[in-house]
Amino acid sequence: MTKDEWYRQLFERLDNSKFRSSFHLKQKDIDYINEKGLDTIRQHAKDFIAKREAPAYIVNDGKQTPMRGHPVFIAQHATATCCRECIRKWHKMQPGKGLSQVQQADLDAFKKMYGIDVEIEKEY
Repeated sequence: MTKDEWYRQLFERLDNSKFRSSFHLKQKDIDYINEKGLDTIRQHAKDFIAKREAPAYIVNDGKQTPMRGHPVFIAQHATATCCRECIRKWHKMQPGKGLSQVQQADLDAFKKMYGIDVEIEKEY
């Protein structure tokens, strides 16, 4: 299976998840993105993955990503990149080992493809 096929299947699974598909950006999130700029938000997404998801062990795993407060948090829940357990379940990246730069880039790219960028496109 190619990476594109795998992503396509993952998109379908996320779309079929009542919980994951319930996350959408609110107007205040859109306003924040417009105020800060999409490049800044994308950098925040990379930083959140590097600091909150990439370490091998996360003391507060499952609780490190709030349900609101930043557009990236919403995207993380929508894309199941919010904690190592969700990353394991949905993205098949095992916990107990730090995420490589390639894995972090894959999660970031996936968030862009499925998360914030898709929501922004719906607005315009």
